[in-house]
Amino acid sequence: MKLEGIRVLDLSAFLPGPHMTMTLADHGADIVMVEPANGVGEPTRVVGYRDSDDVSVWFRNIARGKRSLKIDLKDDAGRTFFWRLAETADVLVESFRPGVVERLGIDYATLARRNRGLVYCSISAFGQDGPLRDKPAHDLTVQALAGVAALNRGLEDGKPAAPNIPSADAIASLTALSAILMALLRRERTGEGDYIDMAMYDALLAWTPNVTGPVFADDAHPEPATMRSFGGAAMYRIYETADGEFLVLGGSEVKFARNLLAAFDRLDLLQFAEAEPGPQQAPLRAFFGERFGAQPRAHWERFLEPVDCCWAFVRSLKDAFEDPHTRHREMLLRDSDGHRHIGPPIKFAHEPAEPRLDVPDYGEHSVEIGKSIGFDADDLDALRARGTI
Repeated sequence: MKLEGIRVLDLSAFLPGPHMTMTLADHGADIVMVEPANGVGEPTRVVGYRDSDDVSVWFRNIARGKRSLKIDLKDDAGRTFFWRLAETADVLVESFRPGVVERLGIDYATLARRNRGLVYCSISAFGQDGPLRDKPAHDLTVQALAGVAALNRGLEDGKPAAPNIPSADAIASLTALSAILMALLRRERTGEGDYIDMAMYDALLAWTPNVTGPVFADDAHPEPATMRSFGGAAMYRIYETADGEFLVLGGSEVKFARNLLAAFDRLDLLQFAEAEPGPQQAPLRAFFGERFGAQPRAHWERFLEPVDCCWAFVRSLKDAFEDPHTRHREMLLRDSDGHRHIGPPIKFAHEPAEPRLDVPDYGEHSVEIGKSIGFDADDLDALRARGTI
């Protein structure tokens, strides 16, 4: 696999860092979850729905294939243990609030003196500097301050709704993955690692080119109801059917509008599809709303099947995971006990992912890891006795 021989120390928690390091694990990296010796460890071990074996579904889908080290980094002996482990690492990922790693003595400057090739990635809400540096936040707070939650306003009431996907988490995770791989590639040439300051806020703002038009062009606040991506385009909108189902038209290209309107024998309305999103397309939005609302889902499935345009019915996440296409793409995996896992999305032709579906018990590999970095049995027994590992 692509990342065999790469060791990653993962001190992050919840979603952005852990999901990213699971991706590295799926492709062969040795991921050591560095969990606090607080009796719980990674918080998602006890968050949300549990499977039949009492393991959190969330935890199962961010921790597979990793090893677990329980350690007290506030203890001098624990810090010494960690320093020795960091000398063997290629990558470190952490998501503490800015300033915490310096207080613990595990910051980049300290560790780079021991390991010049270390790639060190800090994932935080707002970055390691700036006016918002110390503000506590999770995904929704970041989306609110980045102006993205405001884009999620209902077309009828104009009020923002809580986003259904943690996009700040997800985008920061993917951007951090890209940055780490860039740094590892550069290290191959120079032998030098690097420090990555990954802010969820920055990553989210970077992914707004398709909705920044009114801000940059007119110095104006976006009005989602009139914009192409949020309902202002008749061919990029959600419509209700007669039986309370919801139909999505998801491609606003004129060629798709022409195909659909030809099927309705209403090419006279094509001029509205060619207009800019917003009030100019109101007649076409009204037409689709009336027509789709007059018949049930089954009728529109038959009607739309031969039409070359982007359409789909809104379905649940459960429906999506039960779809034959999902299974074909191996995006749903089952372990030997039948527990379900979300499959890896990166599909290499050579050296594909080989996800290891085992989930580590809290601190399961502490002794094993200690032995691998030179601690003898007596030292390890002493560290366990004092609760350091």
